[in-house]
This record gives sequence, C-alpha cells and structure tokens, in this order.
Amino acid sequence: MPPAQEARVPVRSFVVLAALTVALFSYGTVESLPVGLLPQIAGSLGTTPSAVGLLVTGYGIVVMLTSVPLTRTVRGVHRRQLLGVLLTVFTLATLVCALSGSYGVLLAARIAIALTHAVFWSVIASTAAGQFPERHRARVIAALFSGSSLAGVAGVPAGTYLGQQFGWRVPFLVMSVLGLAALAAVVVCVPSGPPEAGSATGAPHPGPRQYAVLLTALLFAVSGVFTFFTYITLYLSRVAHLSSGRIGTVLLLIGLAGLAGTQAAGQLASRGALGTFTGALVGLAAACGLLGASGGRPVPATLCLALLGASLAAMTTALQARIMQVAPGDTDTASAGGSAVFNAGIAAGSYLGSLLVGARGPASLAPVGFLLCLLGLLTVTVGSAALARRPATPAAPAAPVVRLREE
Repeated sequence: MPPAQEARVPVRSFVVLAALTVALFSYGTVESLPVGLLPQIAGSLGTTPSAVGLLVTGYGIVVMLTSVPLTRTVRGVHRRQLLGVLLTVFTLATLVCALSGSYGVLLAARIAIALTHAVFWSVIASTAAGQFPERHRARVIAALFSGSSLAGVAGVPAGTYLGQQFGWRVPFLVMSVLGLAALAAVVVCVPSGPPEAGSATGAPHPGPRQYAVLLTALLFAVSGVFTFFTYITLYLSRVAHLSSGRIGTVLLLIGLAGLAGTQAAGQLASRGALGTFTGALVGLAAACGLLGASGGRPVPATLCLALLGASLAAMTTALQARIMQVAPGDTDTASAGGSAVFNAGIAAGSYLGSLLVGARGPASLAPVGFLLCLLGLLTVTVGSAALARRPATPAAPAAPVVRLREE
C-alpha cells in the first residue's frame, strides 16, 4: 500500500479505539470498586467486609481460569457481534450490581462481568490494532491500555468518592452508562466480518518458544510485584509511617506514573517490543530492590513506588505488543494466555505476600519481590539470547513437480 494511501485512517477507526478505551476503563474501574467501598456494601447487604473482598478475589480467579477456553470457543464469531454481546452483558450486569438487594445477586452479577472481561481483554488489542497500519500498532495499544491506567488513577478513586457521598450503587450505575456508550459506538463503527477481516489476528513472526519465555518471565515478575503491591497501604502506614491522606497522594502518584509508563512504552515498543519489555523488568527489579533498601523513608520510598507504577504499566503495554509479534497461533488466544498468566501471578504474589506479612511483617515484602522480578528479568534475557543463537529451522524441501507426458 503506498505511504500516502496508508496515512489515511478512517475516522471510525479512531472512534473504535476511543470506545474500546472507554470500555477498558469501565472494566478496570468495576473490577476494583468493591475495594474502596467495603464498609458501605457490607452494611447495605448485611454481610462482612471480608465477604465483599472476595468479590474482587473471585473476579480475578474467574478471569484466570476462563480466559483461554472462552476465547478459543468464540474465536470464529464476527468481531462486531462478539464485542456487542460482551458489552451488552457488561452493561446489564453492572446495572444489576447497582440494583442488587442481596450479596448473592451481586456475586452472580460480578461473575457475569468477569466472564465477559476474560474474553474482552483477549480480543480488544487485535481489534483496535487492526484498524490502523501495522507501524502504528504499538502506539495504538498504548492509547488503548491508557484506559486501564486511568481506571486506577481516576476511575476507582472517583468511584469510591461517589460511593461514599451518594451511596455505593451510584458508581456502578455510572459505569453501566459508560458501558452503554461504548456499546453504541462499537455496534456502529466496528467493521462487520469474521475476526480475520480487519483485525490483527496473526503474528508476523510466530514463535512458540519466544512466547513461552515471555509468559514465564511475566509470571515471575507479576508474582514479585504483587507480593508487595497487594499490601502497599500496609507498607506505607506501618513501615513508611504515612497518614491516610498522604497514602492517598502516593497512590495517585503511582497511578500518574503508570499512565506515563504506558505512553512511553507505546513509543518505545514501536521500535522494539522485546527491548521495552526487558527494560520494564529492569525498572521493576530496581524499584523493588531500592524500596527494600530505603528503610521506609518516605521520599525514597515514594520515588521507588512511582518507578514501580511506571514500569508495571510499561511492561503490560510492551507485553501485548510482543504477543502480537510472536503469538504461536491467533493473537486473541495468545492474549488470553497472557491475561491468564497475569492473573495467576497476582494470585500467587498476593498469597505469598500474606504469608510474609504474617511471618515477617510488611518490610519483608520488597526484597522478596525484588528476587522474583530478577528471576523474570533473567528468564527473558537468558531465554531470548539462547533462542537468538539457535540456528534457523531449514525450510522443508519443495515437493517434486511431476509432469505427465502427453500421449
């Protein structure tokens, strides 16, 4: 395609990108909303805060277990119809959350949202990237995943504030309205046709071994980050001795750093996704290592946490860009595998962190996180170097051409 022609991207492509970004923002906000509204939800539904906390834990487990099988099941469905169904269920289930009168109804609605999340997260990158020329796709992914970063920076804090001021049902209602807006844009603007038509469903350089190295490194790194990150407020209050107001400021700074990390990774991954992913792992290991050495001093600890937030967001963006380069099969299923491993790392890190907090206190979390992030970094550097040294597999000889002599 000539460069002049390639530069003309239809307006509807930008509308699709904006709609999917809004939807990702809504999903990210809804996923974590119960964390900030534990007392309000528990008091309203006559249950315990720990039971409300399970609404978040269970959500992650559902996504982890169902991402790959569900994505494989629906991979032949036309993209407009698939996204339309997912966002319809999300909108209605979030509305049910807002109207639920019992814990059981709220739990069932959360499970429904998590099931759609498992597929939505797997297909949006290929859908959004497929609307644009290949050379722009890393930046498109960065713009897309800024929705996830904004959910942490603005969505959850704003939702928590709305819930505290006007009742916990209000933020769920707002997210349902946003889901409806994204649904309308998707139905109007996503091209009709099978997934292969207009979406980046095939990797240009498929590599099963590269993909396996990537996910192994991801598992180590995410486990290391969330060994600490799950208990960040405990660390900030007990080790750094910050007040609740200052803790909120630090969390906002982490979110803003994550947004910056997402955008930086989009620019860098367009030149080298593997290098950007590796650099993000260096940032994660450095942040955890320096955090452990900071002794809980507020200023160094805050700077380390900002580096942690930026590096984690950059790793997520670079991960998706790299998956779209080396996915051994279709990129949707490969993305589902990445999502499953990410959630498995969160679960493993959270569990390990709970053991460490009980046995050694929150000051022990960052050093263990450093070791796990370092294992992830070693995995991707050593594994990628070893694969680069492997001789290329020779192409299979062409079958001989048999010519039949005319009688």
